[in-house]
Amino acid sequence: MDIMSSLGDGFLIALTWQNLGLAVLGCFLGTIMGALPGLGPSNGVAILIPLAFTLGLGATPSLILLTSVYYGAMYGGRISSILLGIPGDEPAMMTVLDGHPMAKQGRAGEALSLSGVASFVGAFLATWGLIFLAPQLVKFALLFGPAEYFALFALAFATLGGVSSTNQAKSAFAAMLGLGLAVVGVDTQTGVPRLTFGEVHLYDGLDFLVAIVGLFALSEVFIFLEHRHGSADAEGKKIEVGRLTPSWAMLKACTPTMLRTSVLGFVAGVLPGAGASLGSFISYSMEKKLVDKEGTFGHGDPRGVAAPEAGNNAAAGGALVPMLSLGVPGSGTTAVLLAVLLSLNITPGPLLFQNNPDVVWGLIAALFIANIMLLLMNIPMVGLFTRVLMVPPRILMPIVAMVSFVGIYGISGSSFDLLVMIGFGVAGWVLRKLDVPLVPIILGTLLGNTMENNLRRAVTISNGDYMTLIDSPLSIGLWTVAIVGFVLPIFIGKVVKGRMHARRDTEGSTSD
Repeated sequence: MDIMSSLGDGFLIALTWQNLGLAVLGCFLGTIMGALPGLGPSNGVAILIPLAFTLGLGATPSLILLTSVYYGAMYGGRISSILLGIPGDEPAMMTVLDGHPMAKQGRAGEALSLSGVASFVGAFLATWGLIFLAPQLVKFALLFGPAEYFALFALAFATLGGVSSTNQAKSAFAAMLGLGLAVVGVDTQTGVPRLTFGEVHLYDGLDFLVAIVGLFALSEVFIFLEHRHGSADAEGKKIEVGRLTPSWAMLKACTPTMLRTSVLGFVAGVLPGAGASLGSFISYSMEKKLVDKEGTFGHGDPRGVAAPEAGNNAAAGGALVPMLSLGVPGSGTTAVLLAVLLSLNITPGPLLFQNNPDVVWGLIAALFIANIMLLLMNIPMVGLFTRVLMVPPRILMPIVAMVSFVGIYGISGSSFDLLVMIGFGVAGWVLRKLDVPLVPIILGTLLGNTMENNLRRAVTISNGDYMTLIDSPLSIGLWTVAIVGFVLPIFIGKVVKGRMHARRDTEGSTSD
């Protein structure tokens, strides 16, 4: 009953006019961000972080806005997948297989509405999972000492690529780069400047919000400038939607699929590093093997739309569990949300539910509200969202750049931070061209100082004995999982990733 009482208090916080308005704004902007190919939830949240700080929002309103953007982007990713056959982001890749064939058959409206319902079911069940699982993880996390926390952070870095990664070496390089950026500034214990090169502005370290906006938002602008002629042929393309609502028979047939894949996606989201991409892939694969007796998957089967959408939205909710209860993000977008919390002087982890219950339960209540808003918004506004897809990137990208510069300057008032943001934008563009993932860099920047402090604390307590890092059954278990999580993708990562792309290509081509 304590949980339900806390959830009731959360609804009192979330149902204020300000927070309701922020939830509506976040859902709308997030859906648009998700619908635009290439942006996705991580970029969408990163782009709008400056807006939250420029408006002077507190911790709870900021999180409500940005998590509504997160959920909205997860919803919106399926719009371009279904209508154009172009995934808005990687988790929506599997939706192309049956969603786009349905659109070609004149059932685009049905596919969009069905995917909205499946997204609602997945996110709704995942939010309940968050309510009941996160407090249990908190009780488990109270057993952690400095050595166990160091092992936990090592686990987060080791498994960050997930089994869908194709190159663990690049993920490891990105994590080391992020950890290197984290040590920039004055050492809090010795007072010695590290990697500042005599620049006074770097004595306080690098602002991770500046790094996030530069790496994600500005690098997207540079990518567009490089390929500015690539999408010209898609501009102005007329899109037919057709009927807007699925039949009751279709919903009834897809309900078991949505329930099964929601559970599967939630489990995938809770696992550090797995994320929505894996949740979407395994949900589609399981349903295809389980119910596709007639071989209709890949040819416009509604269950092939419902499965990945329920799976990836459930995974998005599941990824919030380790972030709130352990302080370890379960996905790239939750790593960005973690940065927002830290910048507001709120530390996610075991004590968050005790020290900041208004933030946690207000956020969870807002997730329920955002889910309902997204369901009500996505069906009648499908026509508007499809027209957004026809906005030329040459108009959109200058807006992204403007929001980034104005927002960061509004936060810090420092022109030096603008130069640093441009530097991160160029670095992000180069790293993306080299297929180096950006999320480990952000995670290293966020967790590097905490990881270093826990290492120092553990060694100090043990009088300099580094064996204390593997001195308890819990730390040994965490190190074992970290090693397995890092080595396993080397052997099966290419296979899984190849199957994800091969299934989209081969089944997509057979439906033409």
